[in-house]
Parts: sequence; structure tokens; C-alpha cells
Amino acid sequence: MRLLYNLLFPVFFLLSAPYYFWKMWRRGGWRRNFSERFGRIEDNKLQALAGGPVLWLHAVSVGEVGVCLQLITTLRPRLAGWKFVVSTTTTTGMGELDKKLPAEVVRIYYPVDFPWSVRRALAAVRPAALVLVEAELWPNFLWQAQSLGLPVCLANARISDRSFPRYLRAGFLFRGLFGTFAAVGAQNETDAQRLTELGCRPDAVHVTGNAKFDAAAPTGGNTLDVPALLRQLGVPDDAQLLVAGSTHAGEEVLLAQMYLRLRDRFPKLFLILVPRHFERTKAVVEELRPTGVRLALRTELTSGKTFAPGSVDLLLVNTTGELRHFYRHATLVFVGKSLTAKGGQNPIEPGALGKAMLFGPHMENFRPIAADFVAHDGAVQVRDAAALETEVAALLADPARREQLGTNALRVVQRNQGASERTAEMIAAQLAKK
Repeated sequence: MRLLYNLLFPVFFLLSAPYYFWKMWRRGGWRRNFSERFGRIEDNKLQALAGGPVLWLHAVSVGEVGVCLQLITTLRPRLAGWKFVVSTTTTTGMGELDKKLPAEVVRIYYPVDFPWSVRRALAAVRPAALVLVEAELWPNFLWQAQSLGLPVCLANARISDRSFPRYLRAGFLFRGLFGTFAAVGAQNETDAQRLTELGCRPDAVHVTGNAKFDAAAPTGGNTLDVPALLRQLGVPDDAQLLVAGSTHAGEEVLLAQMYLRLRDRFPKLFLILVPRHFERTKAVVEELRPTGVRLALRTELTSGKTFAPGSVDLLLVNTTGELRHFYRHATLVFVGKSLTAKGGQNPIEPGALGKAMLFGPHMENFRPIAADFVAHDGAVQVRDAAALETEVAALLADPARREQLGTNALRVVQRNQGASERTAEMIAAQLAKK
């Protein structure tokens, strides 16, 4: 099996490389520490890891980084003397690590799954244990860890409706890999059952909850002055802000058209669009042009540029890491990738801020979470764009209803917190066996 995988993986890598290099080029910053993707890590980073056992945590991208940061916060008091290194796959994930990790925690790029690059990275870092946040399994990495006798924990594990049958079909490859995990923290009972069916040892699987509820909790530190930005746009302080977060292709146009229809009834309404991938900015601007909506880009405000009152209809946020700040000032939130694309995005962040929120029918990647919010009247789920417009209008006209939705959403978040502590206890108990 290993031979077959290592014969096929280079072919897959060569075929897919142009697409992924194009994505990295669009996002920018891809040259920085590029050699880390092939296991070459700078000496100053390795020197920072000297003097104690090393725990290597991996967070694929931005969504997992928040969970990883929360885990480190809860693990450090339990693991005195340990050094921490965090890897990520994407440049946006690295940007979040650079902004939020303590200086003494080393951050690197995860190695491409060639045997030689994985061996080189593991030999350089010399971890005593590994923690993978959620479920992205690369065979050579796990095989090499197994050959070195390293315990590997899977944290905040989720097996989606889409990935479960795929893992089952590829059981000849993945069943053995799932069986290598020393400890697994599943988000819920369904995930725990699926993980066991996929090959995890039943005694290794624990239902720890979803650590994203902890990661979404409001914290202090640097905050973006959203009201000041809006004043640069000529938006009054008492504007009603509809913030559409993590939107995908097709949703921006639908929301802009909806805004244009609603603004006669709600003259103080202002739309803020935050696409999931900022590199789509040019395409989004072109898609919005036929609607006649007047927009400004977030990056235009950095230099202090100002706009005349009433001259801008919407702000298009073409930066990363700022969504939470815009959520904080929202009158109403729409959670993207749920109307024209499948999967949905994270509804926990607006919920943790006590915001009234809506999302479309496609929340497959957050199905239990979305269902929990809806069941406890902490969110409104709509079936299509027409229903979204009806519900947005109703909520804009009813501040008491918005407040109740936000209050209920916050209660859902608070009731589900504590997963980070349970996960940290699971990992610490496993490391104590070494």
C-alpha cells in the first residue's frame, strides 16, 4: 500500500501543483519560508525548540488556527517545560499564527507528503508527540510518526457527511491510519461513531465537544475601529449594518440586489460583504458592476481616504482576519456559503457575539451546530434567496426580535463551551504515559 501511494502521490502532486501554486500566488506571501513545505526549517526556529520535549500541533488553515490557539492556551499550564510548534498549510493560516501566537511558539509550514520531506521535517523538529486539529490525514506523515513511535492525537475531530463515505470507500488506505491515533477527541457522538467505524480504536475515542465554541469567545487585545472606517465612507453612526460573512460566488450579487430593493424601506441600511477568499475581490467587483451598486474596498480606507455621505452603498472587505470585528458591530449577520454553495461557514462567531443571524439551507459542514442554533431560536435558516429577503426585512423592522435571537445564540455558545479543557486533559493524559 505504501509503495502504491508513493508511486501515485507524485503524479497527483504534479497534476494539481499548477492550481495550488496559482492560489498561493493570488493570496501573496507564498515565497516566505517556502522551503519549509519540503522539510527545510530555519536554524533559529529549531534553536527555539531546544531544551525540552516538543509538541507539534497542526492547524490546516484559518478555521483550525483558532482551535489550535485555544488548545495551546489550555495545554501550556499542564505541560511545564514543553516546547510548542504549530504548522499550517495556507498562507492565510500562517498570517493568523503570526498575529496571534505568543512569540515563543514556533510556527512552520506543514511538509508536502513526500517521504523525504516528511522525514526531514520530523528529524529537524524532533517532536515527542503530535496533535492534528480536526481531520486532515496525510499517509506518509502518519506512517513516519508511527515508525518513530510518536503518539499522534486527533483533536476536535469531525467527519462530514461528504467525507465519511469517501473514507469508507478508501478503507484499504485509511483504516490503518485511523487505527494509529493514540487519542481522538470527537466533536459529538455521531463523529465518535463514524471515527470508530473508520478504524479508530474505541478506547481511544472520546467525545470532547467542539472547541470552536471556545475559540469564538470574545477576547481583548487589538480591535479594529469599525465605526471610524464607516465614518470615512460617510455612513452615519446609527446605520443598520447587514454583515455578510465568508460569502461565496453568487451570494454577493444576490445580497447586493436584495440591499437595493430594501433600502427604500430601510434608508439607514448599509451592506458589508466579506468574501471567504479575499483573492476573489476582482471577480466580485466585476459581478457587482451590472447591479449598479456603489462600493468601496476595505483597502481604500487604509490611507485615510474619505467618501461623501450617501455615495457608497456597500463595503467590500478585501482583507483577512477582520471578519469578527465587523460582526461585532453588525445589526444583522448572514453566514455565507449557505445559499448558492454547499457546506456553510462557521455560525459560532456571530453567535458568541450575541448577534442575530441568518443562513441558507446548505450548512452541511456545520449541520449539528446550525441545527442547535435553529432549535433554540438562536438563528433563522431560510430555504432560498426570496425567503432570505423576507426574513431580513422582518428582522430589520423588529429590534426586539433581533435582540432575542442574539441572546439565544449566545446561550447556545455558552452551553457548548469547555471542549478545549476536555481536549487538553485528553492530550495531557496521553503524554503522561510516555
